[in-house]
Amino acid sequence: MKHNAIDMKNWKESDINTDSLWVIKERDKSGKHKNLYHGNFIPQIPNQLIRRYTNEGETILEPFMGSGTTLFECEKLNRKYIGFDINPEMIEYVNNSMQDNLSYQNSFSIHDCNALDEKEVDSSLKNANDKFGSKNVQFVLMHPPYMDIVKFTQNDNDLSQISDVDEFVNKFKIVCENSLKYLEKERYFAVVIGDVYKDSAVVPLSFYCMDMIQKNFKVKLKGTIIKNIEGNRGKLGVGGIWRYRALNSDYYIFKHEYIFVFKKEF
Repeated sequence: MKHNAIDMKNWKESDINTDSLWVIKERDKSGKHKNLYHGNFIPQIPNQLIRRYTNEGETILEPFMGSGTTLFECEKLNRKYIGFDINPEMIEYVNNSMQDNLSYQNSFSIHDCNALDEKEVDSSLKNANDKFGSKNVQFVLMHPPYMDIVKFTQNDNDLSQISDVDEFVNKFKIVCENSLKYLEKERYFAVVIGDVYKDSAVVPLSFYCMDMIQKNFKVKLKGTIIKNIEGNRGKLGVGGIWRYRALNSDYYIFKHEYIFVFKKEF
């Protein structure tokens, strides 16, 4: 089934990226996008995924809203949006950012919600779906913290408080269970996640999470995308301090994140 508005008669003119390597020159800073929240992902990621896997008027669910990157793309692309976060400062910031568009007020619903708590998720989704007059969502986008590399809050339910990989994967499984039950069958979801470096070794967190999803949910993995943005702070200056440290040691500089795209079959 086709869940987008791509004009296949003029497919050569489409800017939808179908490659498994996304080399992005720099972050989109247009509109409401501001790189003010450590760990927020670049707008080009939700933009590409939303246009590839949804139609106008459909609903995107995001269990880790952050500073509103996906919401701002949904506003621009005429999609409805449901977002959760447990950082009250971000809830306030995003709400304030959306006050200028009165016509879009009935198209988004954001909640101070613990994505690990099934009752909170169910209550928040009911409120949002009642507002939209719907029952389910058509795409889920998840960009969880990368364990405790950046601690976003002091909340015990914040996944960024977790330092143990097994605990993190088990908690992320609960988030998936609470969220994916609202995704329509035969629709798509994506996980944007990177690896971490702990105790002088790479921890392939992204693949642990991908493996967990495949083992616990009836899904098909449709894409393993490597995203590389050339303009971020860790890559600027080939002769910089990070390159010096890497050459003086035995590791490689992280320049990637993974985007796993799944199709739900349950």
